[in-house]
Amino acid sequence: MTTLFSSVLQNRAPKVSVFIFFLISLHCLSLISVRVLAQTSPVFACDATKDPKVASYGFCDTKLGTDARVADLVHRLTLQEKILFIVNSAGSVSRLGIPKYEWWSEALHGVSNVGPGTKFTSLVPGATSFPQVILTAASFNTSLYEAIGKVVSTEARAMYNVGLAGLTYWSPNINIFRDPRWGRGQETPGEDPLLASKCGSSYVKGLQQTDGGDPSRLKVAACCKHYSAYDVDNWKGIERYTFDAVVTKQDLDDTFQPPFKSCVIDGNVASVMCSYNKVNGKPTCADPDLLAGVIRGQWKLNGYIVSDCDSVDVLFKNQHYTKTPEEAAAKVILAGLDLNCGSFLGQHTEAAVKAALLNESAIDKAVTNNFATLMRLGFFDGDPSKQPYGKLGPKDVCTPEHQELAREAAREGIVLLKNSPGSLPLSPTAIKTLAVIGPNANVTKTMIGNYEGIPCKYTTPLQGLTTSVATNYVPGCTNVACGTAQVDDAKKAAASADATVLVMGIDQSQERESFDRVSLLLPGEQPLLITEVAKAAKGPVILVIMSGGGFDISFAKNDDKITSILWVGYPGEAGGAAIADVIFGYYNPSGRLPMTWYPQSYVDKVPMTNMNMRPDPSNGYPGRTYRFYTGETIYTFGDGLSYSKITHELAKAPRLVSIPLEEDHVCRSSECKSVEAVEQSCKNLAFDIHVRVQNRGKYGGSHTVFLFSSPPSVHNSPQKHLLGFEKVSLTGKSETLVRFKVDVCKDLSVVDELGSRKVALGQHLLHVGSLKHSLTVRI
Repeated sequence: MTTLFSSVLQNRAPKVSVFIFFLISLHCLSLISVRVLAQTSPVFACDATKDPKVASYGFCDTKLGTDARVADLVHRLTLQEKILFIVNSAGSVSRLGIPKYEWWSEALHGVSNVGPGTKFTSLVPGATSFPQVILTAASFNTSLYEAIGKVVSTEARAMYNVGLAGLTYWSPNINIFRDPRWGRGQETPGEDPLLASKCGSSYVKGLQQTDGGDPSRLKVAACCKHYSAYDVDNWKGIERYTFDAVVTKQDLDDTFQPPFKSCVIDGNVASVMCSYNKVNGKPTCADPDLLAGVIRGQWKLNGYIVSDCDSVDVLFKNQHYTKTPEEAAAKVILAGLDLNCGSFLGQHTEAAVKAALLNESAIDKAVTNNFATLMRLGFFDGDPSKQPYGKLGPKDVCTPEHQELAREAAREGIVLLKNSPGSLPLSPTAIKTLAVIGPNANVTKTMIGNYEGIPCKYTTPLQGLTTSVATNYVPGCTNVACGTAQVDDAKKAAASADATVLVMGIDQSQERESFDRVSLLLPGEQPLLITEVAKAAKGPVILVIMSGGGFDISFAKNDDKITSILWVGYPGEAGGAAIADVIFGYYNPSGRLPMTWYPQSYVDKVPMTNMNMRPDPSNGYPGRTYRFYTGETIYTFGDGLSYSKITHELAKAPRLVSIPLEEDHVCRSSECKSVEAVEQSCKNLAFDIHVRVQNRGKYGGSHTVFLFSSPPSVHNSPQKHLLGFEKVSLTGKSETLVRFKVDVCKDLSVVDELGSRKVALGQHLLHVGSLKHSLTVRI
């Protein structure tokens, strides 16, 4: 064709060449229109404008119930067609008007283009990028999580409507941040099971709940991951693909499972993702007890179970769990897996059926769960523009309100760890020059962590601070590894400035998926740079740590020249503005650490692979997290300061709680340390605790009230655990009353060695701030 065109044009036949030019122009226009169409049309089934006969199919009939519609669809499919729908890149069945659908999209803290289901183009060049999850967890504000989820799902629907995104999002990550070295701890809500449960289920509600509140419909479908006991990625060559997490029944039910249980039961999540690792010798995606038994059987998941990407391939090739790929396909489907992220089930399921390793009815069950989810999303309801959310579009992404929420989320999470008198907040009028130093002082992408999208825009720390005062910027290190620090330039800047802000920490080169840390010290010459700058500075020195995980920064904590320390996580697209808001006192910090910061000696002696939560005095193992760890800390879970002085006073709390037991109960005739948390004893067994919270300072702001309990020492119980938390807003010199409802069997119970919940009898010590209140539980 090219030869024909060139010969015609060389002959300079004007009429012909004009005609050819017209043809080429038409061709290009049609290409452009096709490309735009590809970008601007959502993917959906049951399009009667394209194929009128779909109107007669039961699965396209919106008047029928979901179960009847799904059954009609499954009945129409051949085995080969069913197999198209148990992999993430689901195939099309054009004879039934069903297009291809990509299940894999991500939305950990904003719509992300990490999965193949979502992309950014000139039509929607970016989406609101909220702080990385660990920082939002530090807000201890579950309504904030839900608000973020609502924004993310609105932007996701808007992008779906123009063909740029899917409807199924594999977020949130609700694994427990068990070990400070974990590269993915940044993605989680921290180390406490209650906090992870509340954050996870709140985010799920924000993503999924429709404006009408109908639980049978979904705005988008969320997915809680990675189930279960997954928190080793790659530590000293030990990889997640082959790691066997050896977990006691007690730790599994007490620590690792609660966030998933809450996600399914409280959040009504549409999906759970099984992980790469094995738990006690079995790959999670092939464990019928964990999948069919617990998720679907005990917790009654209304949705689908998906594998982590290529984990079915991994359990066959890396873990050698089965001899043949057909056995692997059969095992995971029979265990309760519905969808394979990857191509393994697409390649080997038909052969597994032919080899009689699997009945077609098991595949029917899997596709039924997958189709039911798409039905709840409206995928089979025809033209999305005529459905709820159908009018959303590019104008609804990166709105000023959404971007302001990203700034607010970062402000709420930032944690003030140290503050000497006369340091923070800085006065924007008294400070004429500010030295801004450090490898993270002017970063953009670092602020949005991993599983990120393309943000609407960035405000770097330097930009945020420069909005209020004149700044002198010195990077100090070429990158966070800080092989050689430019100490002299930095000292010069600090010596001549009224105050100094050091923005240090790490980025994805130091902690990420497939990469765990081996040290808790700031990398390279960062400590040297910090110490030398502090010595030379003439005014207050504010150390800002940007990171997911914690550090041993005892050198800075104990250095009087370092007057304030802030931890800012990875604070999202508006991170720099939020940091400046806190430093200059436009916002009173209220964040609290969602994880313990350990000394370097902890990681020198504790292998990351030891999954035991509880300490073992026989070998000096110190345990993990604030609930069990018996050693020294740099900072602990819940630490964080305010610009105001907050006091607590107990206004109402019982001294005694009695558990009703039947007359012939064994504990009436013999001494028991605990009793089973069974329904008949537990019904309506609850009490109220009222706490008066006073802000004695001039600064207004938010404050988190924590209610902890130290149970009696039975069944290796936690030394302390979180029963509840409330975020309250207080103006200067004001007070409020916070009410906690304590469910005795849920909140004052512990998990015994066999994984059963027992109410501990004896003295429970309740903690609120520095207050302690003794409560006796007896029969």
